[in-house]
Amino acid sequence: MLFPEYRPRRLRRTEALRRMIRETILRPDDLILPLFAIGGRNVRNPIASMPGHYQLSIDQLVEPAAEAWDAGIPAVILFGLPEDKDSRGTSAYQDDGIVQQAVAAVKAKLPEMTVITDVCLCQYTDHGHCGVVENGQIVNDATLELLAETALSHARAGADMVAPSDMMDGRVAAIRCALDDNGFTDLPIMAYAAKYCSAFYGPFRQAADSAPRFGDRRTYQMDPANSLEALREVELDIAEGADIIMVKPALAYLDVIRRIREQANLPLAAYNVSGEYSMIKAGARLGWIDETRVMMEALTAIKRAGADMILTYFAIEAARALQA
Repeated sequence: MLFPEYRPRRLRRTEALRRMIRETILRPDDLILPLFAIGGRNVRNPIASMPGHYQLSIDQLVEPAAEAWDAGIPAVILFGLPEDKDSRGTSAYQDDGIVQQAVAAVKAKLPEMTVITDVCLCQYTDHGHCGVVENGQIVNDATLELLAETALSHARAGADMVAPSDMMDGRVAAIRCALDDNGFTDLPIMAYAAKYCSAFYGPFRQAADSAPRFGDRRTYQMDPANSLEALREVELDIAEGADIIMVKPALAYLDVIRRIREQANLPLAAYNVSGEYSMIKAGARLGWIDETRVMMEALTAIKRAGADMILTYFAIEAARALQA
């Protein structure tokens, strides 16, 4: 027996000692703030299921981006709510689309901030699915051209990175080819490589008005029961040209983050999704948990599992807590 010669509590005795031996350090640099852009002016529509977040017109969206930058957060990721939807998500790849306008506005105000764009069709289609629908089926290969055109339009608007979230097979390669063929060889791709068909997305679908109008997304998003499949998805996205890979959701999939971290040598992102955010907010409002402590514990767990960067609706709150 090592006790009493070795006593682990010796190094927990003071806050200074605990800081000295802390293994996982969370920083504002690790965080990415999601923002929702909508048309109009002076629009701040509260998202009821995501307290503290809003659907923002472009003139309003720049403000939280600037708050994030001032708090030390290096990046935002933009989602769009278009005025018009159709079966092919046409407004997703128009050069004057809502995300394209938001990119230009943020880059004009904050040229050093990294502006990432979500590349998907679900917010822009009248059926709410992430791809082209034919005879009630989501058609993979016909979708790739539209996703590539969407990413290309974001690049032309000034995006620093594109992030395909649709989970169509081959979309990273299609986007990489389109970007390279049009002179955007230096624009990186953050691939939603292991994106699960999760019930934790509920509040986001309200925020982005992106719920499918029929069926569900199980034919293209991953089965929550699978982790080996995530490794295969990651391998494919890396082979197709991804620069950063992502796991979504984060907290319910810490084991997947760890497995991917041990296998892949690319930067790894994890998305602390809307349902994970909203549950903490709800618990705090009921007085059942300490919101700040639970928030920081959850984000630290995601980084401890192996994530290099975390997309989170807590980004500004967490960054300020870290600086306090």
